[in-house]
Amino acid sequence: MGHDDHVNHTVTVSVNEQPVTLNGRVATGAEIKAAAIAQGVHIQPNFVLQEELPNGTSRVVGDNDEVHLREHLRFTAIQPDDNS
Repeated sequence: MGHDDHVNHTVTVSVNEQPVTLNGRVATGAEIKAAAIAQGVHIQPNFVLQEELPNGTSRVVGDNDEVHLREHLRFTAIQPDDNS
């Protein structure tokens, strides 16, 4: 494993049931959303990103929160609630 191992690491995750390819081992919520948008997922940068957890729950991933990437991670991105 060389120094650029993390650069060549590619995983495919799911955002709103659509495959999104990400490079590297860690990405922020904002980076995941940006990659999804660039790959044709119909979301906006201000959408709320949630990681779907294996136990049936989910956790919100903030724009600056880091996610350790691995295959088959599932995310949903939903429009923020405008009732505030």
